[in-house]
Amino acid sequence: MFDLIVKNANLPDGRTGMDIAVRDGRIEAVDRAIAGEAGNTIDAAGRLVCPPFVDSHFHMDATLSYGLPRVNQSGTLLEGIQLWGELKPSLTVDAIRGRAEKLCHWAIARGTLVIRSHVDVCDSRLLAVEALLDIREQFKDYIDLQLVAFPQDGALRSDGAMENLTRALDLGVDVIGGIPHFERTMDQGAESIRQLCELAAERGLMVDMHCDESDDPWSRHIETLAFHTQRLGLHGRVTGSHLTSMHSMDNYYVSKLLALMAEARVHAVANPLINITLQGRHDTYPKRRGLTRVREMLAAGINVAFGHDCVMDPWYSFGSHDMLEVAHMGLHVAQMTGTEEIRQMFEAVTVNGARALGLEGYGLEPGCRADMVVLQAGDIHEAIRLRPARLFVIRRGRVVASTPRVVSRVELGGNGVEVDFRHRT
Repeated sequence: MFDLIVKNANLPDGRTGMDIAVRDGRIEAVDRAIAGEAGNTIDAAGRLVCPPFVDSHFHMDATLSYGLPRVNQSGTLLEGIQLWGELKPSLTVDAIRGRAEKLCHWAIARGTLVIRSHVDVCDSRLLAVEALLDIREQFKDYIDLQLVAFPQDGALRSDGAMENLTRALDLGVDVIGGIPHFERTMDQGAESIRQLCELAAERGLMVDMHCDESDDPWSRHIETLAFHTQRLGLHGRVTGSHLTSMHSMDNYYVSKLLALMAEARVHAVANPLINITLQGRHDTYPKRRGLTRVREMLAAGINVAFGHDCVMDPWYSFGSHDMLEVAHMGLHVAQMTGTEEIRQMFEAVTVNGARALGLEGYGLEPGCRADMVVLQAGDIHEAIRLRPARLFVIRRGRVVASTPRVVSRVELGGNGVEVDFRHRT
């Protein structure tokens, strides 16, 4: 007797007509025509079933604060940071928690059940830390939420930031963050990386740094991060986020840099929606795209994941926390339109993110946790193209969100025609 069987599912690896049997919150079998009774049966009817979406880089403390205290008129990263600084004095735990709670509801409905959120620790009150620790506990049965102690105003530049960061870790924050390109000098940025990586080695924690988030071709912080990862034996535990300077760097230097990152097993997280919006603001024409070198990093064996980064906050006025929208933008900006490349873009919001976060039990194989999403699409190409309805979102074998099948009708001379946006030959 199974708790759940999802029947006739298409899987991201191309297998079709598969059944997925679940018992006690785990996937017990994946095969064709699994025999046996189940407490609940879902007929996927040839639709795509995938593991939950992973948002590898987000700012939940700032989410849904668009227009507070005013709108970012220039659309730049620096004005966004300035706006967040203006808002911080009026923040309350209840306000942060309320916005984050609403975002979590959005995420669950979209099938995003894994989120790594950076949380600002430069406010000595640590209100955002308190609020998001509460949210992590409140939603632990629905979302795997990792929190990053993030010194938004600079670990060395902001008075008390390192002390606040340590306090946040003592309270239960999971990951050590940084923003070396926002320190006062390049040397201070490098020094912040050294101190933060040594703290991670001492505490046995992961690292995820906003790194080289600029158009400066001479920014070198990802090189420094790879060096300290190698020096301290942090292989596989370190992530460089954004890395947008790489799109402006000399090709010869990048060929060296990619090898260093691969050797240190540093993960890379790009944020296509935000990178294409914030970067290149000082360019006239030709105008740089802003996204890091996704294709080249993947070819070098570097694990590349995508994040949503922002939803309706001082840096980005759009978004609904749909990771397929992120994959869709990433595919276009990185020009990843080949068959294998489309698969890689889907993996950037699923398995690659789980790998970067060190998530155990993720996937659609026997023994994995029974977390999955049934989409109104037949394969990963359709999923990215249509960003379709999430018909069922399943957590530990239990349906936690559902959306009715979306149907459009066109009236032609009194005859109703049902429109199917899928392409079937």
